[in-house]
Amino acid sequence: MIALSITDHIAVLTLNRPAARNAMRIADWDDLAAAIRDLSPVVRALVLHGGDSFCAGADLRELETLRDDPAMRPRFRLAMASAIEGLAACPVPVIAAIGGGCYGAGVALAIAADMRIASPDAVFATTPARLGIGYPATDVARLAQRVGQGNAARMLFAAQPIAAAEALRIGLVEQLADDPLAAAQSLCRTIAANAPAAVRLLKRVLRHPADPGHDAAFDARFGTAAFAEGLAAFARKRKPDFP
Repeated sequence: MIALSITDHIAVLTLNRPAARNAMRIADWDDLAAAIRDLSPVVRALVLHGGDSFCAGADLRELETLRDDPAMRPRFRLAMASAIEGLAACPVPVIAAIGGGCYGAGVALAIAADMRIASPDAVFATTPARLGIGYPATDVARLAQRVGQGNAARMLFAAQPIAAAEALRIGLVEQLADDPLAAAQSLCRTIAANAPAAVRLLKRVLRHPADPGHDAAFDARFGTAAFAEGLAAFARKRKPDFP
């Protein structure tokens, strides 16, 4: 289900189970976590997409088996967390390109990315209350941080779908585009043209602003070859060539 391609420093991770609207089984969460963990060091930006239907969340047929198999419940939770937290911790910028439905754990996956670009027909819903189950605490916290406590409560308690325009209004997504994959790849090309180590540092600051190591890392960048190249390119009015 998980397909990976890399072109010109840009990785594209594709959820490829269209017959099930990209519903994720435990094995799929494992494969996604492994794909993120084993990304080539040449990658400077990552796009996650699912074609016409981003992700329907966890596979309901597999969830049904958890009723009578208590031992599998933590296995499911940990597999899902490994993939979602792995995406959040990915050292390079991650853009979720969202078309069609984005439901349940699919929303948790999308908000683990750094940015989200959705098609105008995209639909979002966090539906655990409708199924009589919960939502992992880390994902609840990330949703509240993304859209605010009140909007997170509305999405979780009501479990009703919201349209792409509403998702843009409340900050669940940053951009709407007719072709979210193409828009995400275009943004990734812009990101990949910048100094990769600097971009990774900036992402660490965004994700962990209280880390005491940021000041030393900021100071150290002035002694790098990348800074020298950036200055030279600026002086000569050319594009920088960062290794």
